[in-house]
Amino acid sequence: MNTRRLVVVSAGLSQPSSSRLLADHLATAATRELRARGEEVEVRTVELRDHAHDVVNNTLTGFAPTGLREVLDAVAAADGLIVVTPTFRASYSGLFKSFFDVVEEEALADKPVLIGATGGTPRHSLVLEHAVRPLFAYLRSVVVPTGVYAASEDWGSGGGKAHQGLARRVDRAAGELAALITAREPVTVVDPFESAPSFDQLLG
Repeated sequence: MNTRRLVVVSAGLSQPSSSRLLADHLATAATRELRARGEEVEVRTVELRDHAHDVVNNTLTGFAPTGLREVLDAVAAADGLIVVTPTFRASYSGLFKSFFDVVEEEALADKPVLIGATGGTPRHSLVLEHAVRPLFAYLRSVVVPTGVYAASEDWGSGGGKAHQGLARRVDRAAGELAALITAREPVTVVDPFESAPSFDQLLG
């Protein structure tokens, strides 16, 4: 049985965060879908707010501090990503973009990605199509057809229509992500130093 690595990236700035809440819902649904397909799942959730200073330092210096380096390595080694950003001025947040600016160029190529966003009003739901999806298309990721946007009204209690609609979108997107992941071999990350010659070989 394969163990699939799922990395969840939340760019929410507040605590608690609606972006993190949506990310957790998507991760739970994706895990359920993968297990239904006979896969074991290892989930790592990354709160970008905890790495904001390191992201800026990486942008300025070109070098990732240890904590951020571990996150970047986890993203590269993931079989699939779930990414969620809050909506800022009808686009993704600056922190969200800055993080993916420092991800290695080839790390997301052919990687299944489920995109999500949150906002105060349904009017911003197209942020997924005119901002987030093009970003990952440029990075040559395989973005699932269904993006999930959650407005404030979608979190209503009592099983209202808005809440039920969000639940359906979450389940549909999670199923699409699981299908893309299981159609691929587990990701194998090659250590670039593994085949480097030893000092004895160099001196010989």
